[in-house]
This record gives sequence, structure tokens and C-alpha cells, in this order.
Amino acid sequence: MRQAKVHRIATSSPDDIGGLLAAIEAGAIDPDGIVAILGKTEGNGCVNDFTRAFAVSALKTGLSRYLEPVRIERIAYVMSGGTEGALSPHLLVLECAEGPASSGPALAIGSALTPSLPPEELGRMAQVRMVAEGVTAAMRDAGIAYPDDVHFVQIKCPLLTAERIASVEARGQTTATRDTLKSMGFSRGASALGVGLALGELDAALLHDGMIGRDTTLWSSRASTSAGVELTNHEIVVLGMSEDWSGPLAVDHAVMKDAIDVEPVRMALNRLGFPADARLVALLAKAEPGTSGTLRGARHTMLDDSDISATRHARAFVGGVLAGLVGTAEIFVSGGAEHQGPDGGGPVALIVSRIEGA
Repeated sequence: MRQAKVHRIATSSPDDIGGLLAAIEAGAIDPDGIVAILGKTEGNGCVNDFTRAFAVSALKTGLSRYLEPVRIERIAYVMSGGTEGALSPHLLVLECAEGPASSGPALAIGSALTPSLPPEELGRMAQVRMVAEGVTAAMRDAGIAYPDDVHFVQIKCPLLTAERIASVEARGQTTATRDTLKSMGFSRGASALGVGLALGELDAALLHDGMIGRDTTLWSSRASTSAGVELTNHEIVVLGMSEDWSGPLAVDHAVMKDAIDVEPVRMALNRLGFPADARLVALLAKAEPGTSGTLRGARHTMLDDSDISATRHARAFVGGVLAGLVGTAEIFVSGGAEHQGPDGGGPVALIVSRIEGA
């Protein structure tokens, strides 16, 4: 049987791979079993956040000591920029290993890499369909047959740059937006809708170009998408539970209705047996300020700040809320939750290691 392993490794800078290499040398991580590497880097999380590409370059260079180039390129590298507030930069290394037979379901991990997305298709239905196909492929890779067994889908998606926009217009076509920052939201939103479509959460008949990034009533409860300049395709990681996987790890999810709605997260932790019967391995969450400009009737200024992007405010705020709940700031909070949970809220995934004999 397959067994999932999740390693949380602190980093001192975007290119710090010392902890990963030490774990490999110690035999704690088999590089050939690495399915994906998720990371929080301390950039601004916006279009020009090159800490993400810097981190990926360092990871690929380090892994070249152990893996052939073709194998390195099969790994999904999902770097999320922005560690505002007290969020702590770190890596989550997802590994697949051989495990003993088990009587119960355990964490299952699958991944898929889509072809490059033409820039003119970003933020449009073509991107939704491409991601839906990719999610289905990642479920297949994980051996997860039923959408209900999927608890989280983490995606790294592309964005538009001035150069990419110019290349489209030179061919006499148009892009969904000419604003490179807004293109991040369009890409995140279309990718999230693709997750919802693949998992049967959304009706394809309700989806069209005009509602992407605009209709906040349509969303996925298990999508987490992050846009970056460092890629032109989609890197998709599916986390779920399967009887065909063994080991102590388990995953569950919750949906926060707003930025301070911790009760669904607390309930998911209780279902997993935390803290008495399980220890927290990883927490992944989406954060956004919402479109109303208020939080439970109180005005906030996240959308009015011209100096700091609203996504940066939201990451810090939700990061603090969740850190207070679980007792650590080494958590993966990604900003910008278009079609990812209700307006102003977002999905959360929790991975725990169940204590033997508990």
C-alpha cells in the first residue's frame, strides 16, 4: 500500500533548502518519493514576487543531486508568496512511500501538471475546463475515486505580465484584463471554479466568462489557488482520504464564512482528534478581505489601503486568527480567495498525525 508522508521544514530565506537536504541525507525523506513541495516565501505575493521563482530554482538545484531532470520536473512546486504578520516561512514536503497494510482510510496525495495555458485563455472558461481536467487527473494519480473523499485541492496557476498581454494583442486577440495585478484574481477564480466543476460542487451550465471573478455566490469548498509569475501552466495537488493508503496521517477540511469564523475549523480539529489523539502536521487556508468592506457589521480598511494590497492584510489577519487556535504560526495561508469559499471567508485543510494507541 502507499503511505503519505508530510514534512514541515522551516526556512530562513526563500532559497534555504538546508533543512530539506539534511532530511534527505538523514534518510527521513526519500527524494524519489516526493510528489509536491508547498512553500510560504516572504515576498509580497503580488505580480513581481520573484521569491517564489527563487525558491523553486533553489529546490530544483538541490534535488538535482539526487534525481534526474525529468523526475525533478514531475514534482509540483506550489510556492505562495507573503508571510505578513507573524506567518512563518516554511516548506511542506509531500512524499509517497511504501506502507504496511492498514484497516482504515489514510491521507492520499495526487498531483497533475497541465499544459501551458495560452494567456488569452486566462480567467476564461478554457482555464476552468483545463483545471477541471487536471484535478480529475490528480485524483486518478491519488487513487481517489469519489469526489467526496477529496478534502483540499491546492493549485499554483499563472498570471498575466505586460509581455504576455502584448503577445496576445500582437495576434489580434484580447486578454480577460490588461491589469496584471487583477489577472491574479481572474486566474485564481477560474482555477477555483475548475476545482468545483471537477468535484461536482458546481453546475457547468451556470459558469461562463462573465461571472468569473464577479459572481461571489458560486464557489468551491475545497479549492485553494495561488497565482504566480514563475509558471505558465497549473501545478495541482489533491489531498484526500483513501482506503488504499495507510499510515497515521489524516486530512479534513472546513469552510470559514468570514475571517474570524474559527468554529468550523475547531470542529474539524475535533473530528481529527486534535489535540488529545492527534498532533497537527499542517494547516492550509485561504484568506480574503471580502467585497463588502465590513466584517460582521464593522468597517475595515483593507480594500481602501493604496499602499498595501488587500490580500496581504487578509493573510496576516487570518494567519493570526488561525495561529491562535492551533498554537503555531508555521501555517500556510494564501491570500486571494475568489470562488474559494464564501465572500470574505475561505476553505481550510488540516493534516494531523494520529497517535498510535489513542
